[in-house]
Amino acid sequence: MNKKVNISISRMHCASCAVNIQRTLSKKEGVNSAIVNFATENATIDFDPKKITLPEIKDIINKLGYEAEIENEREGEHTDHAHHAEAKEGEVSEQKKRFIFSLIFGLPLVYLSIGVMSMLPIPKIGQAWLGIIQLVLSSIVILFSLKIWKSGYKSLTVFQPGMDALIFTGTATAYLYSTIALIFYLIKRPVTAPELYFESAALILIFISLGKYLEAVTKGKTGEAIKKLIGLQPKEATVIRDGKEIKIPIDEVKIGDIVFIRPGEKIPVDGKVVEGYSGVDQKAITGESIPVEKGEGDDVIGATINKTGVLKIKATRVGKDTVLAHIIEVVKEAFASKAPIQELTDKISYYFVPTVIAIAFIAFIAWLLLGHTFVFALVIFVSILVIACPCAMGLATPTAIMMGTGLAASRGILIKGSEALEMAGKINLVVFDKTGTITKGIPEVTDIILVKKHYDKKYLLQLAGSIEKNSEHPLAQAVVKRTVDEKIGFIQMKNFEAIPGKGVIAKFTPIGSQKEAKISLGTKKLLGEEKINVATMLDIGKLEKQGKTTMIMAVDNEVVGLIALADTPKGHAKEAIETLKKKGNKVMMITGDNKQVGEAIGKLVGIENVIAEVLPQEKSGEIRKLQKEGNIVAMVGDGINDAPALAQSELGIAMGSATDIAIEAGDIVLMKDDLRDVITAIDLSRYTLRKIKQNLFWAFAYNIIGIPIAAGVLYPLTGWLLSPAIAGLAMAFSSVSVVSNSLLMKRYE
Repeated sequence: MNKKVNISISRMHCASCAVNIQRTLSKKEGVNSAIVNFATENATIDFDPKKITLPEIKDIINKLGYEAEIENEREGEHTDHAHHAEAKEGEVSEQKKRFIFSLIFGLPLVYLSIGVMSMLPIPKIGQAWLGIIQLVLSSIVILFSLKIWKSGYKSLTVFQPGMDALIFTGTATAYLYSTIALIFYLIKRPVTAPELYFESAALILIFISLGKYLEAVTKGKTGEAIKKLIGLQPKEATVIRDGKEIKIPIDEVKIGDIVFIRPGEKIPVDGKVVEGYSGVDQKAITGESIPVEKGEGDDVIGATINKTGVLKIKATRVGKDTVLAHIIEVVKEAFASKAPIQELTDKISYYFVPTVIAIAFIAFIAWLLLGHTFVFALVIFVSILVIACPCAMGLATPTAIMMGTGLAASRGILIKGSEALEMAGKINLVVFDKTGTITKGIPEVTDIILVKKHYDKKYLLQLAGSIEKNSEHPLAQAVVKRTVDEKIGFIQMKNFEAIPGKGVIAKFTPIGSQKEAKISLGTKKLLGEEKINVATMLDIGKLEKQGKTTMIMAVDNEVVGLIALADTPKGHAKEAIETLKKKGNKVMMITGDNKQVGEAIGKLVGIENVIAEVLPQEKSGEIRKLQKEGNIVAMVGDGINDAPALAQSELGIAMGSATDIAIEAGDIVLMKDDLRDVITAIDLSRYTLRKIKQNLFWAFAYNIIGIPIAAGVLYPLTGWLLSPAIAGLAMAFSSVSVVSNSLLMKRYE
């Protein structure tokens, strides 16, 4: 049986590091798939434990020069998150210290180097001692960046060069050349002192340290969505055991426990209300702005807030089975997944580093052949290696995806993977299921029509509710609900009889009468069998054309009125569909209902194209036909009976009230039943895709412009040559600018 594991990987410095690990793992027997994400520093690995073990996987990663830690080995979600957060804070702190200490020893080195060239006041100790001091200071800076050197050297020895390989090759070349030149000068003592590049090596490493510090800070911010989600879970719960209220850690709550929740407290686990009534703020989970009323029998979601009354709930799901835990896993998987556009970038990054090394060597040799000095060619060699680091390329896509999925989660929209997020930006046809998606999924009384004028609507509804109170049929329950909602009392019924598929019959005593009367409520077929004439009732046909089910009421074999019921559209359904069409999307509806009912609902919400009388198993075939016509289809369904159609479409959007089935069914899950969230999901996806393209443009443009300049193409025209130190500064800020552009997504409205 295959196993899936999440592994945290530290010491990755660019996209090519992630690709190197991913390719190496994917080639190993027993590894079915490996997805390594540079931005999240996480690997999701699917493997066969019979062919390869976890320690072996960990050892493979460590041998490549990285540090692996298996997340699933740690106990509990809170512990896991606390450990991860602690590690992140530790990394930020370590990078900050490295930068500060490198700067402390690097600045005097830079001053000495500039001072020699700019006639600034420097100690009169001679060229030899100045060279020795520069050697010592640069060596100290290198010691603070020794991890980069080790990692770079190791990646070269296993023929998997990454960003560290570029930094190592460039800075080591400058440092070793300067050291050898200084040693020869100290031995031979020629009249002219050699050109030393200790400050270039040191400055490059200082700027790299600054870039890594800023990157660690900004990358931490892109993961705030998960931090906030995990932070929603309360740490304690009040349970009733042996008749007493006791506070226990959240991890100790068991299924079946009765949990006591006071006003203002968070609901600790998923459960069902067994006592009490309150408004519950579900905004953090479903995005609903108004508290939802909860009473006996209603389901509640863990991490939501009890606002007004006292509630007692029976725990139904705890720990990793709660809705919040599922949401966290979905968001984590979305962060770890890779969009097709990122896969392409990773492939480029993989070949990019060896290509840059080749370009650097070619440029070095070319300038020597053109008659320039070894030092001139060396400066170009180092500058190319340093400026071409592919950090920005590696961060361009995942940081935007992390922000996009985080923004969506905060609005009650779960985007389950990067591919879904990218696809949502491309769809041109949205197909809606009818029942439970466009409509509420439950019938409601829409019309009460009087036939006999001495009856009024309230009395007709009272009679209908009283007889239907004895029936379990959904239509009957809708009539009873309307009666209760209007606060109308029930009349006692006798000799109740339900005729399956036709209606109900009973007896009652009318107001002001001593004599019992017979009441019949149901279809034309029922009344026909009762010999009651309904042929002249034109309203029935009119109501049926509107997609409504009509119940006919007769008292003592005389028709007194009609009650029409329908599955009505959800609030904002029409608004959402109109907005989708205004944004250039085609909209269709698919339903198992007859054509008349489907077209009636379509007319109400503004959908002209309706595919009706389609069985659930046939819906995926209809989606396939639409795809063959060249459409990129988003299917919006309730996440249960629409699963095949959701899977067939390019983008499955599941409507659901935070149910496990809904979370499993779609590529995107809308936690509240508001069709406007379909628009938000699509708009947010397109916005994220724009940010990805902006990031990639700047990352690639930076390298396309930077590498030729570093290679010296401007030198024959301007006499200007790019300093290795400036190249290091430009490289460091390129990745920070890409991450900052992603962080600006917080402003999305």
